[in-house]
Amino acid sequence: MESIQAIKQRFGILGNDQKLNRAVEKAMQVAPTDISVLVTGESGVGKESIPKIIHALSHRKHGKYIAVNCGAIPEGTIDSELFGHEKGAFTGASQTRSGYFEVADGGTIFLDEVGELPLTTQVRLLRVLENGEFIKVGSSKVQKTNVRIVAATNLNMSEAIKKEKFREDLYYRLSTVEIYLPPLRERKDDIHLLFRKFASDFALKYKMPTIRLDDDAISLLQKYRWNGNVRQLRNLAEQISVLEQERSIDAAKLKEYLPGYGSNLPAIIEEKKKESDFSNEREILYKVLFDMKNDLNDLKKLTLELMENESHTNVKEENESLIKKIYGNNDEEDVIPEEITDEQLEVLQIPQQNQPDKQDKYYFAEEIEEEETLSLQDKELELIKKSLERHNGKRKAAAEELGISERTLYRKIKQYDL
Repeated sequence: MESIQAIKQRFGILGNDQKLNRAVEKAMQVAPTDISVLVTGESGVGKESIPKIIHALSHRKHGKYIAVNCGAIPEGTIDSELFGHEKGAFTGASQTRSGYFEVADGGTIFLDEVGELPLTTQVRLLRVLENGEFIKVGSSKVQKTNVRIVAATNLNMSEAIKKEKFREDLYYRLSTVEIYLPPLRERKDDIHLLFRKFASDFALKYKMPTIRLDDDAISLLQKYRWNGNVRQLRNLAEQISVLEQERSIDAAKLKEYLPGYGSNLPAIIEEKKKESDFSNEREILYKVLFDMKNDLNDLKKLTLELMENESHTNVKEENESLIKKIYGNNDEEDVIPEEITDEQLEVLQIPQQNQPDKQDKYYFAEEIEEEETLSLQDKELELIKKSLERHNGKRKAAAEELGISERTLYRKIKQYDL
């Protein structure tokens, strides 16, 4: 059996990273069998090399090897492409056509970007994996095929299954053996080696001297994130080889070819919002209205006590916490002055309900005092319920979250019969 290094040289795989070597080793071990393989990894890491290794080292090496990019075939025609169709099966089907699974019988079929397959096609593929049977589009005849399936994807399959974009049973059938190829940023020691190889290849192709990097440029190359992985690195080497007159490249010049270098600042993103946050805009609006309503009720209570109590000093002492809640703390100027004149108190007088002053232009305020929309009451009840649920029925914590006193919350609970 060939060594890992010999296989890498044979298939043009560069690098000495431990994870890369392990992926090649797994491909060599699984090749003599017929079990299905799923190759995972980011876009551009070179996943297409693994199925070639598996096919070349298997007993099917003399059979056909067909690579299919599932993401490049339109959804309406992918069943016809994979399984074939009968004449007249759909508009434009002027003759019977053999699909890839029929053509690749006895060989290997590589399904690249298998995560892009429609759910209906996934059901057909599952049947091929289970018993080697398929039916052409427009036919009722069951056909047999003997193919080795190697699939590849750059999707997070667990997330795709959770979102019901990929069948869980098909995933477990495809991933009998899963081979992971690491991204380029995890193979820092291989980055410069790959760049030198690409630079040398393009120098021969375009008949020009080879591009060389200084130490700072090499360090910069290794620190870059490489979202496009090996494919992006290859494109970079080609750009520099063609565009730069100077064959020695420093870090400053290299930065011009690295998109977004230095602009991707680290950030923490909360994927799941806290349950206690009023994240919904409508809930925020209702909470503001709820708070305003409570403040208005507190002001009415304070005003009424000022009118009924002869000593405003007693009122201030008894309602100190209420005054601080409504007006806040202001060391420079008290909200309620120490001395209130009779003229100032007269401003606070409100006509009695049994003898309203029709000439008073503020008479309509009596009507507003009792007016309350049903939707606001319902939302107030909903907010109280949610807050109590979040705090397991603890009134003190719920009252603090709602911005009201525990006594007021208790009154609301009695009012709504919670």
